[in-house]
Amino acid sequence: MVRLRAMEPAAQQIGTTLDERTTCEELVRFVYPAMCDAAAVDLIGEGAAAADAAPPAAPVRAATAGRGELLDALCAENSRRRSSGRAGSASVRAPDRARPVTAVTVEAGRHVLGAVSVPLLTHDRVHGVLVVVREGRGFSDHEAATVHFAARLAAVHIGHARQHAAVRRTALKLQRALLAEPGRPHANLEVATRYLPCGNSTLVGGDWFEVVRLHFGRTLLVMGDVMGHGLDAAVDMNAYRSALRYVASTDLQPHRVLRQLDATVSEEGDRRPAACLLARVDPSRRIAAFASAGHLPAAVFAADGTAAILHVPVGPPLGTGLGGYELSTRTVTPDETLLLFTDGLVERRGEDIDVSLARLAGLRLPPGAGVEDMLGEVLARLGAQHAEDDVAVLAARIRQRHGDHPAGPGD
Repeated sequence: MVRLRAMEPAAQQIGTTLDERTTCEELVRFVYPAMCDAAAVDLIGEGAAAADAAPPAAPVRAATAGRGELLDALCAENSRRRSSGRAGSASVRAPDRARPVTAVTVEAGRHVLGAVSVPLLTHDRVHGVLVVVREGRGFSDHEAATVHFAARLAAVHIGHARQHAAVRRTALKLQRALLAEPGRPHANLEVATRYLPCGNSTLVGGDWFEVVRLHFGRTLLVMGDVMGHGLDAAVDMNAYRSALRYVASTDLQPHRVLRQLDATVSEEGDRRPAACLLARVDPSRRIAAFASAGHLPAAVFAADGTAAILHVPVGPPLGTGLGGYELSTRTVTPDETLLLFTDGLVERRGEDIDVSLARLAGLRLPPGAGVEDMLGEVLARLGAQHAEDDVAVLAARIRQRHGDHPAGPGD
């Protein structure tokens, strides 16, 4: 009953987060100063395999408390014993062993130390070791058992934290694979892109962008947003992106690209609807042609840093099979920067979309900024790091070349 009363606080105090360093600190705080004069947790890498495998050469000190000189004295005594071949049961730094090391008393220089070392072991995998030390007397069986329980509890939480971290890394790899760098534009066009997942999420949603080279120096800019979030939306996003590349390679006008893409996707019948905005930029003629499938319009920033929202007729989202997309064109000069974006950049909860777009149109950016700098300034001014939805943005500007001049009507 006494041992159970000691274990209940351990269960309440250890493992309150999915951060392994925090768990180590909680473990140390549980045993120190209530049970020892010093405590330390060393972690070993996730590459450590079964308990009978040799640990990595350099464990990392994750948490410590109390009198560091006692831990140093114990470490020095263990090193001396190992070098003299007398490690035996007195060596208490053995994180690769499946069996908890029983409490021992060690003469370490001028200190007489009681010590307990416990491998942080779960599912035959060693994550590290807990060492507790006190001067002058050893640990009772009850005290050693309590230390063992706390260490094994922490090991379970560290194992969960590492599993969670592995899932997050996998999600990041998926994100990078699905949101690979877009295609390269022609040399006559500068392009910059950014993607910011919402909040602390590592999983992509349905936001995407693409750049497709076309004939005669033209480049197709694409901004899309599949409805929903999470893995299913990301998979559909990748399908839309692949289909768009294929349809765009036929060099159709943007509104015909949308029409063909809508028909292709709607025939499959299992894709989520998606909004999409296309902008085909022809630097030699200084013309940009736009078509929208349920997407927010583009913005254009002038040389003086002022912004305007373009008028682009909006057709139905892709995947509905309704078609009905229209083309709009405007001139665009090397002094202007086009900005394509998903709704996460401007939308705010409970706010009318016209108000949101007006906020973007009201920006005044430093004149003469490069495309990358301009994009960063827009994201910062609109607080994109704290957006309530994923944010994808693409900025493009025609490169000014010596001798360039606007094309005449007969060109």
